[in-house]
Amino acid sequence: MDVYVAGAVAAFTVDVIVYPLDTLKTRYQSQDYIKMYSSGSRHKPLAIGGLYQGLGIVVLATLPAAGLFFSTYEKAKHAFARRLPLPEALVHACASGLAEMASCLVLAPAEVVKQNAQMLRRGQAATTGAATYESSSLQAFRRLAGPGAAGRLFTGYTALVARNLPFTGLQFPVFEHLRSRLWELTRRGRRDQPDGLVETGLIAGGSAGAAGAVAAFLTTPSDVVKTRMMVTAGSDRGSGSAPRSKQGSWAVAKQIYCERGIKGFLRGASFRSGWTAIGSSLYLGSYDTAKLWLRRRKPELDDSAGL
Repeated sequence: MDVYVAGAVAAFTVDVIVYPLDTLKTRYQSQDYIKMYSSGSRHKPLAIGGLYQGLGIVVLATLPAAGLFFSTYEKAKHAFARRLPLPEALVHACASGLAEMASCLVLAPAEVVKQNAQMLRRGQAATTGAATYESSSLQAFRRLAGPGAAGRLFTGYTALVARNLPFTGLQFPVFEHLRSRLWELTRRGRRDQPDGLVETGLIAGGSAGAAGAVAAFLTTPSDVVKTRMMVTAGSDRGSGSAPRSKQGSWAVAKQIYCERGIKGFLRGASFRSGWTAIGSSLYLGSYDTAKLWLRRRKPELDDSAGL
């Protein structure tokens, strides 16, 4: 339970702080947004308006998804270490991959709604004619609703998994290795002193930030494909034109290559690496800190309950 709560706290912290960078990344990767805002328009693709569009659905989905990820990861890590004769790095990679598969079942629909919400023009009304002050997440959901909504909500699930599995498979072994080495250096020559909360957060955060930045840059191509697939899930619905035909990952990848070549697959890499470095640092730093704090609080609560 402590792991679940710590993961949820960490997820909420990151969502609120780094969400604007994720919005900029999504818009920069979307060819539709660039065409919409750059052709004879005073608005720009990277305009700062509406940077928190879609945050509501992310908070609702990320909290259970993060709790599910960390509870699965911690259990799988210990189970694999006991039963499989694998190097430590592979144990961490396998455990994080299994945890990611579980969390993506919750995250995929939320990602589709979120990225369509991020693409809404500021003040744009929902396709149902609702007032313009309606939640951007609800507007995006309305665009995706209707016959075949389940299929649209899971558009890009395979691309999401294809992005997240290599990402976590790269990030967590590096993170665990860096964190353990930093703790070795920190605890060297220290006499039985308990680890501090701030110290725990800094070590975990620094290790996670470095590992996340590298993993994010290397997995940007799959992120570009995923973004394109998810953004087009709600395109043209309710606008009077025919919806676009659903394309698979390979078709979208070929389209990106035809448009921009190899460079197209690295579009938004700097945004992705930057917000992932910040996000991972806050995410895993908050997670380790919250987990340590909850672990220390548990004996105190048990003692007070026994009085």
